[in-house]
Amino acid sequence: MLRKHKPKIGLLGMMQGLYDKSQPEIPEYEEKFVADIINQLKDVVDIDFPGISKVRADTERIVKYFNDQELDGIMVVNLLYAPGLRLAQAFKNNNLPVLLANIQPLPDVTDDWNWSLLTTNQGIHGIQDTSNMLMRLGYEPAIITEDWKSERFKSFVADWAQAANTAREMTKVRLALMQKMQNMGDILGDEVAYFQKLGIEVLHEGIGQVVQLMDEVTEAEIDVQVAEDYKNFDVQADIPEKNHRYAAKLQVAFEKFLASKNYDGFSANFAIYEEDGRLDQLPILAASNMMAKGYAYSAEGDVHVMALGVMGNLLIGDSHFTEMYSLDFGRDACMFSHMGEGNWKVARKDRPVKLIDRPLDIGDKDNPPTPVFSAEPGFATAASLVPISGDYMRLVVMRGNVLDDQHEIPGIPMNFTFYKPEIGVKAAMDKWLRYGGTHHQVLWSGDHTRKLEFLCNILGIEYVEI
Repeated sequence: MLRKHKPKIGLLGMMQGLYDKSQPEIPEYEEKFVADIINQLKDVVDIDFPGISKVRADTERIVKYFNDQELDGIMVVNLLYAPGLRLAQAFKNNNLPVLLANIQPLPDVTDDWNWSLLTTNQGIHGIQDTSNMLMRLGYEPAIITEDWKSERFKSFVADWAQAANTAREMTKVRLALMQKMQNMGDILGDEVAYFQKLGIEVLHEGIGQVVQLMDEVTEAEIDVQVAEDYKNFDVQADIPEKNHRYAAKLQVAFEKFLASKNYDGFSANFAIYEEDGRLDQLPILAASNMMAKGYAYSAEGDVHVMALGVMGNLLIGDSHFTEMYSLDFGRDACMFSHMGEGNWKVARKDRPVKLIDRPLDIGDKDNPPTPVFSAEPGFATAASLVPISGDYMRLVVMRGNVLDDQHEIPGIPMNFTFYKPEIGVKAAMDKWLRYGGTHHQVLWSGDHTRKLEFLCNILGIEYVEI
């Protein structure tokens, strides 16, 4: 299972080489400037800086080196003016995302400005040449103009670098698909184009291997998982012990199955459990606990939302699989829920997550223990990855707030969250439908729109924000 980690990028610092002899203090000054940038960003990104590029051969060598090292991206800084044509051959074979950092050592032109300060703070017209050349090569880099000491600059680079890292890590992702629900149209797409576009490998599996692994689960392993549930949940006294232990056994088997094949998530159509007939319970608790551990999950064989879940785990963390279950015009909100699965890591912190005995009339199975919670109040981001045609995909992103007026509703025996879109529920639903937003979504606590837009730009996915 892949984990989110600190990105590593290359810094391409460009200047003319004519100052080495005439004004050697200038290259030294710019070397210190780069060292200061690296120090400013060290908490959010590791930076590889192999030295200043002063001639075309340097640029081509450094860009090739960054690609050979399989870094996450390249941040370009014009330390002084440097001719943009130097980039033409270097970036023709580049495979890494690019960020143009339009920065200079000093933030202001003061009354004591002199020729030396003019020379060492002239990056703006250099990066114009650089940007123009990259545009003509077909690049659409991320761009930031800012005081390099500011928190805005640091957070911008951090978000972009994490998106670049996510795009690279996605090529290592493997997801298990256990049957798609019949006649459900918005989960379908071109699987070959999907693999080419995202790099995520989706493999079709059966439930039989999980059933076989259940026979190997020991009582001690079940004890460990049950104890973990008691630590994480307010376990209700009326849950039959045999049901809880069976749910734990099912989870252990699923985890062993995914680990044995190096999978980062799974999606199964509920019908497969009924058709197979060998399982006594649906894996509601297993899916919820595994999402909390960092696995991606979706129901009904929805590959796209499962992929979005693993993208979110790498880019943001704590992806919560859900869907818009009902609209509430009085609250100007939609109620997010599903059939009981949900990442309880997003639960509000002032209440315990209950684990209840929950009747579920799907597949004629025993009651699955089900976590009951609502998401943490405050800003939250919801998104849907929409298959359109071939490798043309769209990410529909909705901004809004999880409401704080949520209380337990006894007739809703599963997690549910009231989410109020920024533009109001009626206008938001109109736009969601217009852009083809699907009926499954991923929800994250917090505002992650910039990260998601960066990732879409890197992957070539259309980004639409509601």
